[in-house]
Amino acid sequence: MLKKSLLIGLAAGLAMVTTAFAADPIKIVYIGKNTGNPYFDSITGGFEDACKEKGCEFEFVAPATAEATSQIPFIEAQIQRGVNVIGIAPNSPDALNQVLDDARAKGILVLTVNGDLVGNESHRDATILPVDFTKTGPNQVELMGSLIGYKGEIAILSATTEAPDQNTWIAAMNDTLANDAKYKDMKLVATVYGDDQPEKSTTEMEALLANYPNLVGVIAPTTVGIAAAAQVVQQRGIADKVHVTGLGLPSEMRDFIKDGTVKAFQLWSPYNEGWLAVHFALGVLDGSIKNEVGASFDVPNLGKVTIADKNAMIAQPELTTFDASNIDNFNF
Repeated sequence: MLKKSLLIGLAAGLAMVTTAFAADPIKIVYIGKNTGNPYFDSITGGFEDACKEKGCEFEFVAPATAEATSQIPFIEAQIQRGVNVIGIAPNSPDALNQVLDDARAKGILVLTVNGDLVGNESHRDATILPVDFTKTGPNQVELMGSLIGYKGEIAILSATTEAPDQNTWIAAMNDTLANDAKYKDMKLVATVYGDDQPEKSTTEMEALLANYPNLVGVIAPTTVGIAAAAQVVQQRGIADKVHVTGLGLPSEMRDFIKDGTVKAFQLWSPYNEGWLAVHFALGVLDGSIKNEVGASFDVPNLGKVTIADKNAMIAQPELTTFDASNIDNFNF
């Protein structure tokens, strides 16, 4: 009788352990470029809401600065923690290759989200981009051109020198300016880097104004940079002379739009990237989504998503342009 009771107790205990193991939620982490960058709050919101709906655990971590190697210890920590999915906005196209390979060797699904390992795509499993990045550079040049009458000296205020997404867009801007006759009277006089830090971005903007007295426009394809550039223009009262545009958050740019400091800027919904990342990752892990070029799947609120070349997905097809007519319709 005692033996039977012990066996029943052991069986019940094993059942509890098995059930607990089976119910252990998928752990997803997103590693941003740096802390203090409100852009990542919106992406994180997409991750958080999707995990609440799907029952996974989510955490956001980021280094203090957006240097090429600053994310490495954060990746190593998540490998030790035993997460199932690492999403990352890479600060370098190649500095993270080895540590990401280490993560994948441990069975961790590695996704680049909001930027890719350009030229080193084999070191991640897939990428989730906000829009078709091949359109971003030309669209930014066109928006700037429309603001300055397609004539005059312009500059670019970017993030870090190694930021792969910004560098891709800047290369396309240079190509568009050089090869499209529509922009023959626009001259790019400088490209500077604020390291996605408000103070340095402000300093770089002030230096541009000092060094190029004929400057009529600045493109800042980074949320930190465009806000810093707009603030400098606002404080100096020179919005009629120097036009600022780029990629920014509606929540940060609303006041600049409403007082006329900035006429228009562009972006996408960062939230959609986090939302898509969770649905894709969970589908890959449970086998309902094949991580293969050409495969497609449905995502609530986004519709049909197709995996393109180099296992890339986009969260929305086109950039959104924000101006006084629509700025109040967006709250991220």
